[in-house]
Amino acid sequence: MAKTFKHLYSQICEFDNIHRAYLKARRGKRYKRDILRFSARLEESLIDVHNDLSWKSYTPGPYKLFTIHEPKERVIAALPFRDRVVHHALCNIIEPIFERSMIYDSHACRRGMGVLTGVLRTTKFLRAARRRWGRVYCLKMDVEKFFPSIDHDVLKRIIRRRIACPDTLSLIDMIIDSHTAGRGLPIGNLTSQLWANVYLNELDHFVKERLRVRYYIRYMDDVVVFDGDKARLHAVLAEVRGFMAHVLRLRLNGKTQIFPVDQRCVDFLGYRIWPDYRLPRKANIRRNKRKFRKQCRQYLDGSAPLGVILCSVASWIGHCKHADTWRLRRRVLSGMADVVTGGTTTGILPELPGADDDKWEAA
Repeated sequence: MAKTFKHLYSQICEFDNIHRAYLKARRGKRYKRDILRFSARLEESLIDVHNDLSWKSYTPGPYKLFTIHEPKERVIAALPFRDRVVHHALCNIIEPIFERSMIYDSHACRRGMGVLTGVLRTTKFLRAARRRWGRVYCLKMDVEKFFPSIDHDVLKRIIRRRIACPDTLSLIDMIIDSHTAGRGLPIGNLTSQLWANVYLNELDHFVKERLRVRYYIRYMDDVVVFDGDKARLHAVLAEVRGFMAHVLRLRLNGKTQIFPVDQRCVDFLGYRIWPDYRLPRKANIRRNKRKFRKQCRQYLDGSAPLGVILCSVASWIGHCKHADTWRLRRRVLSGMADVVTGGTTTGILPELPGADDDKWEAA
C-alpha cells in the first residue's frame, strides 16, 4: 500500500511558502494589471492569503473564460491572480508527493520534462523497436475531451491514496469543484495540470506493470506505444479501453489507431517522426508561413516593429532546430530575409539568411 502523508496544511500556510508561490505565479507576467495591483501592496496581500488559508476561510474567485484557436479551439478558464498564488502554494507541497509515483515516460507538465524530451524519447523507442523487430507498429491513443471528462469522484479517490490530511483534502476538493460539479477540470489552472497527470498515472502503471508494455510514452492525454506484433497492440488497446471505461470513466476518441511505421510517420508532439529523421507538422509550417507573410506586410506599412518579427522567427527556428529542417528553413525564411533585415542578419539571427546569402552551412 502506498505511503500516505498527513500534517501538510501547516506547510501550505507558511508565509515563506506563500511568498515563494507568489514569485512562481508572477513569473513571465509581472507587468499584467492584476499582478501589479497585487504587488503594489505585496505584504498586505500575502498576509491576506496566509490568513484566509490559516483560518480556513479561503474561497476561489470567479473564473474568466476566453477561447483560443491554435492549434485548435479550446476554452480557457483563468482565475484571479490571488487564487493562482494559492494554487502554487498548494502544489509546492503536494506535487513532490505525487511526482515520486510517476513513471519516467510521462513527459507533460513535469520539472525537467517537456515536448523535446518526449520527442527524443519517441525517436529512441522507435529505433530500438526497429532493431528488435524489424517492422514496427504504432498504437496512437488520444482521450476524448480529456479535461472536461475527468470524474471528480475518481480523482478524489486517487488523491486520497497519497494524502490523508483533512484540511489539505478540503482545500483540494474546493478547488476541484470550483469550476464544474461532478465532472471536468478547467484548462488554465496549475492544479488541473497536476490532477490530469495524477489521473492518467493510473493508466501508466496499468500499461507498464499489468500489460508489461515496454515502449510506451505519454504526454498528457496523448499516448504512443510501439510493438512488432500488430495483434499484440490490438490486445493492448482492448485492455486499455476496458480500464479507462471501468476505472477512470474515460473514452478514447476516434483518432485512436494502429498503423505500420514504415509506411507512415508518427505524428506526435508537433513533429512527424520516423526512425531516421523527423520534420515539423505540416499544419505548423502552413500556419507560420501565413504568419510571416502577414508580419512582412505589417512591417512594410509600419504597423509591426522589427523586434516582433525577429521574435516570431527565432521562436519558429527554435522549434525547427530539433528536426531535419535545413532546406525547410531556407525555403520559408530566405524569401522574407531582405524585407525583414535588409539582406543581412549579422548579430541578429545567424539562422536567417538574406535572399542572396549563402551562409546555410552555419545554420
